[in-house]
Amino acid sequence: MKIANYDVGDAVIVRFDGRLDTSTATDALAHFDVLVDDGRELIIADFSSVDFVSSAGLRVLLATAKNIGSSGSLRLFGLNPEVREVFDVSGFSTILAIFDDEPSALEG
Repeated sequence: MKIANYDVGDAVIVRFDGRLDTSTATDALAHFDVLVDDGRELIIADFSSVDFVSSAGLRVLLATAKNIGSSGSLRLFGLNPEVREVFDVSGFSTILAIFDDEPSALEG
């Protein structure tokens, strides 16, 4: 998995490319932790190039949302139908803020 950041105003967009699973979850969580530790309160995850998310990947997102706390926000966008189904079946689509595209995620 490749992970890259870019800033848009006060938000940081984290672009994932590949799979978010057991083999990549540790790196993804460490990446998010650095952003949270740096005081980034609006983190937007771009999933448009993610083709698979496992339960380990879902735990990374839940942990990140908890670490940000109520003063910030974790938002996701670009989930393909298969990845979206994982979020829907697991109930994570009701826990996390999921948007269709980057402009929608930025607006919140």
